[in-house]
Amino acid sequence: MAYTTIDDPSAYFQIATYTGNGTDNTAITYDGNSDMQPDFLWFKLRSTTGNHVLLDSSKGSSKYLRSNNTAAESTSDTLLKSFDSDGFTVGDSASTNYNTYTLASWGWKANGGTTTSNSDGSVTSTVQVNSDAGFSIQTLTSASSGTSNWGHGLGQKPDWWVVKITGSGGGGWWLHHKGLTSGTSSQYLGLNLTQAATNLSAFDASSSTITASADFVANSKTMVCYAFVEKQGYSKFGSYVGNGSSNGTFVYTGFAPAWIMLKDASQATNWEMFDVKRNTFNVRNLKLGANLAVAENGSDLGTTSQNNIDILSNGFKMRTGNTDTNVSGDTYIYMAFAENPFVTSTGIPTTAR
Repeated sequence: MAYTTIDDPSAYFQIATYTGNGTDNTAITYDGNSDMQPDFLWFKLRSTTGNHVLLDSSKGSSKYLRSNNTAAESTSDTLLKSFDSDGFTVGDSASTNYNTYTLASWGWKANGGTTTSNSDGSVTSTVQVNSDAGFSIQTLTSASSGTSNWGHGLGQKPDWWVVKITGSGGGGWWLHHKGLTSGTSSQYLGLNLTQAATNLSAFDASSSTITASADFVANSKTMVCYAFVEKQGYSKFGSYVGNGSSNGTFVYTGFAPAWIMLKDASQATNWEMFDVKRNTFNVRNLKLGANLAVAENGSDLGTTSQNNIDILSNGFKMRTGNTDTNVSGDTYIYMAFAENPFVTSTGIPTTAR
């Protein structure tokens, strides 16, 4: 039996928590088992309000977006200086290196910044793909009118992806997830919004391409898409139904999660983000919201007694009945990446929490 395809998740995903020092060219080194050069970095201030900052090596270290708003891509030479062989180097920006303030950064590995041209769709895309980790970064210009269709390079239908216009005027973060598909309609959520899942046609994918109508990508707009395919023992993208109890729903992932993001698809709520570096023991009660600039456990995210979970050796469990995580009867979608597989590829169990 193949328990996992990836014995060391830190080769493809790592978390860094640190305190800013306000000094230019500050190197942050990962502490995982593997050295990892990130290609997609997501930063968030923890101890004060500040926009989320997202950068990738396809567009370069000076181009950034914010998950909590619709703004177009901006340019800064102080946020991120470089993607390093085992971490990254930040400048003296308050968004990534605010003196004395705590920060979190989540990093995913793609292909070391090396891209290729992909003509699988009606619109040519530039892709950076890591097939082992099931991760693809695509940059492109949408069609001049109507629907855009572009290649993602993963070789199978993505389990979730998020599309964002980077050019003039910006646009929302339109996110599809396999747990959202309802009948023949393709549902989506806004990563920057609280909305419940909404039906709209022409937002779907195949084994080679992603399709989006002009409702999502407008016309002749530069854009980026991040797409993920589930990998056993490393990543899990699914859904669960809340039970409204402090003895909450248990979600089996097949590994000890390092990072979890979830959202109620049934009603308007915030995105909740948990990880094992900000909270090193259960109950995990430190939350950040992908759609919110607020500090950790800031307004709308819930206090330390609300919207909490346990992170376990083989999944996670809801520990309160609050709206953002565990309303009875509501359907939630989640994305989880591993700290350790539950059982290695050689059949050796990992240590339980």
